[in-house]
Amino acid sequence: MFPTILVVDDEATILQSLSGILSDEGFEVLTALNGYEALKIIEQESPDLVLLDIWMPGMDGIETLREIKDANPFLQVVIISGHGTIETAVKATKLGAYDFIEKPLSIDKVTVTINNALNFRRLEEENRFLRKKTLEKHSITGNSPPIQALKKQIAVAAPTNAWILITGENGSGKELVARTIHQMSDRADKPMIDVNCAAIPDELIESELFGHEKGAFTGATSKKRGKFEVADKGTIFLDEIGDMSLKTQAKILRILQEQKFERVGGTRTLTVDVRVLAASNKDLEKEIETGSFREDLYYRLNVIPIKVPPLRNRPEDIPLLVETFLKEFSQEDHRSQKTVTPLVIEHLKACRWPGNVRELKNLVERLAIMTQSEVIDGEDVPPSYRQRDAVTQDFNLFDMGALKEAKKEFEKAYILRKLSENGNNISQTADAIGIERSHLYKKIKSFGISL
Repeated sequence: MFPTILVVDDEATILQSLSGILSDEGFEVLTALNGYEALKIIEQESPDLVLLDIWMPGMDGIETLREIKDANPFLQVVIISGHGTIETAVKATKLGAYDFIEKPLSIDKVTVTINNALNFRRLEEENRFLRKKTLEKHSITGNSPPIQALKKQIAVAAPTNAWILITGENGSGKELVARTIHQMSDRADKPMIDVNCAAIPDELIESELFGHEKGAFTGATSKKRGKFEVADKGTIFLDEIGDMSLKTQAKILRILQEQKFERVGGTRTLTVDVRVLAASNKDLEKEIETGSFREDLYYRLNVIPIKVPPLRNRPEDIPLLVETFLKEFSQEDHRSQKTVTPLVIEHLKACRWPGNVRELKNLVERLAIMTQSEVIDGEDVPPSYRQRDAVTQDFNLFDMGALKEAKKEFEKAYILRKLSENGNNISQTADAIGIERSHLYKKIKSFGISL
């Protein structure tokens, strides 16, 4: 399929000559004598590129360009003009024109510019696709109320340049939140640089963050750019900020306030433009009270606070998380995707998950690798992760506060086990336990069992 070029010019001779030349070059060519006609053709035919004259009666090229970009921001437009000025070229470029060619037209110049513009469009499309895939990869899995609230916070905060402090327990997904914010921001096409504040020794922190000049200290055999310099125009993610020493906190505060620094051993002041995302699993307000964290740094970072909920507060997300992890592992290992029985999900929902999503992911990977069957059953789950099961006497009925509660727990566990034995088939399970299918379905729904 050949690219389609729309040529817009009020001179019929130019339309005719360009049509012939571009057709010979292998392009499909459409023509329009004015801006109004051009807009109609673009809406109907969706060309790949527009060659647009500036000076036309009625709607001129600049106004036409503005209308094109409003409706089709990714459509490449090359301006052609016999009365070109620097001011016009700058205006057209600001409105989104790819290039500006002066008349009389050089055929070589026109074809080279068209090919470059089409290549640029392909790169833009690839980048949008990759950005979409990256955003999907870093998307936060779950539909529970706490996760819905978290997603809304991110959607509001991400497009701004505001600094964000992300708090939450180990393994809850603070880094994932940071990456999602970056990918949804205007800086997504620039780098996001991670700094693990807990892993860098005090004596190396300045070199890591600010860089150093050759010979600045023993072992500095070449110049090194620091994390802040590499993150210029992008995002810097200060992970586990609460583990920084007070000495390092003072240095961080200075660069955060000024966005200026010198490399270690250097004299030249460097200026950067970075958005700062910070994360901590500690209660920083308590750290301030004990004198372990600077209050001024806390308020500098905590422009928008975002708290990531622990997994135990959103157990309804566990089935989707398990399915997501199983799909991910099957794709990585090029194996068929395994499934889990409802009993497995019930076991996992009952856990406290001190390691949160990271712990769940590790367990699911372990089950996917170690379970021989294509279906992971309750017996495959390690004992420490199994819920108290009345059928197997893993819990004591005498711990129940009332007979009604004990009967309910027994019935739920019994149905889970029978569903597992019958491959989650409701009809077979109903036959096996001697009740109507509709009655079993109501029981499953009342107990909140996920199939």
